[in-house]
Amino acid sequence: MKRFFYLLAIFNCVLLAAEKPNILFIFADDQAYETIGNQTECQTPHLDKLMNAGVNFTHAYNMGAWNGAVCAASRAMLNSGTFVNRAQKGIRQYPHWSELMSNAGYKTYMTGKWHVPGAPRFDVVKDPRPGMPKQTEEGYNRPLNPEAYAKGWKPWDKSKGGFWEGGVHWTEIVTNHGIDFIDEAKNDDKPFFMYIAYNAPHDPRQAPKEFVDMYPLESISVPENFLAEYPDKELIGCGPLQRDARLAPFPRTEYAVKVNRQEYFACISYMDAEIGRLLKALADSGQADNTIVIFTADHGLAVGRHGFIGKQNMYDHSVRVPFLISGPGIKKAQKISSPIYLQDAMATSLDLAEINPPKHIEFKSLLPLIRGERKVQYERIYGKYIDHQRMITKGDWKYIVYPHAKREILYNLQKDPKELQDLSNKPEYASILASLKKDLKVLQKEMGDDFDIENPLPFWDPTIKKNKKRSGSH
Repeated sequence: MKRFFYLLAIFNCVLLAAEKPNILFIFADDQAYETIGNQTECQTPHLDKLMNAGVNFTHAYNMGAWNGAVCAASRAMLNSGTFVNRAQKGIRQYPHWSELMSNAGYKTYMTGKWHVPGAPRFDVVKDPRPGMPKQTEEGYNRPLNPEAYAKGWKPWDKSKGGFWEGGVHWTEIVTNHGIDFIDEAKNDDKPFFMYIAYNAPHDPRQAPKEFVDMYPLESISVPENFLAEYPDKELIGCGPLQRDARLAPFPRTEYAVKVNRQEYFACISYMDAEIGRLLKALADSGQADNTIVIFTADHGLAVGRHGFIGKQNMYDHSVRVPFLISGPGIKKAQKISSPIYLQDAMATSLDLAEINPPKHIEFKSLLPLIRGERKVQYERIYGKYIDHQRMITKGDWKYIVYPHAKREILYNLQKDPKELQDLSNKPEYASILASLKKDLKVLQKEMGDDFDIENPLPFWDPTIKKNKKRSGSH
């Protein structure tokens, strides 16, 4: 009799596991929200198809970072479930996302970019990659002019390594590994959780020539919020010593920005084609009908907007990302504009797997929003970049403060989505600015952020080896 109940328990566990959906999480690196859905010249037919197959969250944010490697902070939040000012501790202290899924009966798999302290904690790990490959010096301060470009380094040049190190582009390798696991998983009784982390479109912006050729330079528009140089760039941590900032010449030129955007779009279109190959393999395996697909990126990228090249700023082009979710039970062609954090992907997967989230998980499941049970995920969105920038977005408004530059910025995002018109010095908006500043201070307390935006400690630049005094950084 005991043997009967033992076998029955095993059968029930297998049955419950079979009822849980597979989860395929696809993660891009440095991909801005505006690069899908024909918002720019960038072509992403496979991501657009995925977007139409489910829910498109149009306002997905990253909270920012404690240093220039914004992707490291984003991934620490994602895998620990903790907000940015607690994520450095949380990623070391708490079970990772993959461990929670594994404990719930999922077979977990990871390939691609990791950039989190320690080794990936998945059942199967294939070819984990660092934050970025070794960048060639030829990839910086370019292009100076058309003549220099003609003689210089090109995205399809394999001789300098980078993403071509080993002979096959890392984007293709990640897809190949993912397809191999999908083929194996179709014979497994366990549901799977796949963490497919592309390094694209992070620099060096390398892609096969055919994808660069998709974007003739004359077809690339200069962003309407293009600036040659951002005011107070050194005082906000984005000066010429900041690594990302050095990719293009100072001051920025329209020509250099167009080339950088051309190559950025090429990397994204190449990754899109590889994602299409991955999704086809999923469909061919017969597992697509029981698989939830989530696609997002760790943060956006400026690539010439507002004088920035990188992501070390609080503008929407750098803090917002694409966020798509589709699969069984997800209504097609939905668009949700309520602000979310991209790290809500973790809590959503726990909800899908019917896992009670541990108390340390601070992000929220998106399922109540998708089902219409909740209209607002977060009343206010928080942003930081070391102790140089703070931001709050609430309703139609965004408030940015640069404590060391003694400067504040106010935007009405509804009327000015490209963030072109600073309203902070307009008397008629003084009460809104004061209210947002007050809200930011309250939000800082909630976030565990004790940085005094009105009385900052002496300026500290993380890109300079010797500083007189270091201000607190979280």
